[in-house]
Amino acid sequence: MRHGATQSRTLTRLQARLRGEAGRAIEDFRMIGPGDRVMVCLSGGKDSYTLLDILLSLQRSAPIDFELIAVNLDQKQPGFPAHVLPDYLAALGVPFHVIEQDTYSVVRRVVPQGRTMCGLCSRLRRGALYRFAAENGIGKIALGHHRDDIVETLFLNLFFGGRLKAMAPKLLSEDGRHVVIRPLAYVAERDIERYARGRDFPIIPCKLCGSQDNLQRRAIKRMLAEWERDWPGRTESIFSALRHLEPDTLADPRHFDFAGLEARGLRPMSMEEELGLEEETRTGAQHGWGADLAAGLPGALVPGSAGVRGGQGGRVFEPAAKPAHGIDSASDPQSGRA
Repeated sequence: MRHGATQSRTLTRLQARLRGEAGRAIEDFRMIGPGDRVMVCLSGGKDSYTLLDILLSLQRSAPIDFELIAVNLDQKQPGFPAHVLPDYLAALGVPFHVIEQDTYSVVRRVVPQGRTMCGLCSRLRRGALYRFAAENGIGKIALGHHRDDIVETLFLNLFFGGRLKAMAPKLLSEDGRHVVIRPLAYVAERDIERYARGRDFPIIPCKLCGSQDNLQRRAIKRMLAEWERDWPGRTESIFSALRHLEPDTLADPRHFDFAGLEARGLRPMSMEEELGLEEETRTGAQHGWGADLAAGLPGALVPGSAGVRGGQGGRVFEPAAKPAHGIDSASDPQSGRA
């Protein structure tokens, strides 16, 4: 749908959902404040077009005043349609700037033949954008990464880097001069794809450089797509886990004082804690995984089951007996939507 056309009710509802999710992320992480100058990095892909479109929509109804400026980096890739973004932004009436810097030649010269150029290209692009922001007094830099990008990054670090690390919705740049924000952090990629098609954005291909996708990221994306097909809501559940960390159940002494655990002393569970545990168990049963707990998965904490016994000074929890068929054949405790 080109600018000025009337959009369908379905697209209007989708836009409302994206506005709500982006607005919630902005509020949760305090991404934008009164008087902020926000640089929206526009590549010509579906994600950045959607980011700009949703931020413009939110700007019109926001309770605070903030400024948006769209910025594109023309990296001098062969065949890049340099007129597309300026024409689109001029028609919208959005302040914009195009940075011209031949990073393409640098990357082609430095990266060996057959190797992916995305890593170096990304670093050079980031440097050019940060430099422009610093020279123009811009404090906030908005990127178009979405929920699926964040989850994929988690598994990339987990599988190939040995780190429990993802992609923060808001962070300080390496030089400490800018705050980088990702307002689409709560938005699913499939919704962005639908929205971009409905809005008929003038998409610019991202393969002009001839580079191949990161093979590891492609493998992770394929894995998550298969999981989502077999267990709808799996990606949402994984992202939810990133917002509900329990450092004392992990193994990093930098984030939990394991050495000082004894000094805290052992104490019985309070009545409030016992009631809270029972309520969690009841709630779990309503969402489809209570039956698995009752079936006796290892570590299940089920009041009244073999996994709970009385003890001096309060209740003591032990793993319930392992079912005869084994855990591998047990039904998945999170097969439903989170």
